[in-house]
Amino acid sequence: MARLLIVHHTSSPSMQAMLEAVLAGAGTDEIEGVEVVTRPALTASAVDVLSADGYLLGTPANIGYMSGALKHFFDGIYYPCLEATQRRHYGLYVHGNNDTGGAVRAVEAITTGLRWHRARPPVAVAGEVGPRDLEACWELGATLAAELAS
Repeated sequence: MARLLIVHHTSSPSMQAMLEAVLAGAGTDEIEGVEVVTRPALTASAVDVLSADGYLLGTPANIGYMSGALKHFFDGIYYPCLEATQRRHYGLYVHGNNDTGGAVRAVEAITTGLRWHRARPPVAVAGEVGPRDLEACWELGATLAAELAS
């Protein structure tokens, strides 16, 4: 069975809503053969990453960058996972009050170094999270899970 690891820093109601939509998409009944594992960024480890087949990352945009919690996650897994996880697929969702560009660029720089492949464009929401944003999060979760199931 394939394993999808969702690593998130859920620090606000907006991030919680996005996480729930991603989980609903990844866990939809139409997709079989994928185990969805969720870990907060501060507790996710290299063991979690090495035992997964794909990744979904969630972070708020803080002062133009990813959260410190997600950066801490990357710091802990980068070298232990560098060789073994190349070419695995990932997705990203980001929420910021004003801008998400710096957070997206930072995550993409690290995942490029890890040689992970982006499954689809990030869901990046600045301001209030609306129904279309939650639908995009649902689709992100479903797309990544379906990719792993095939």
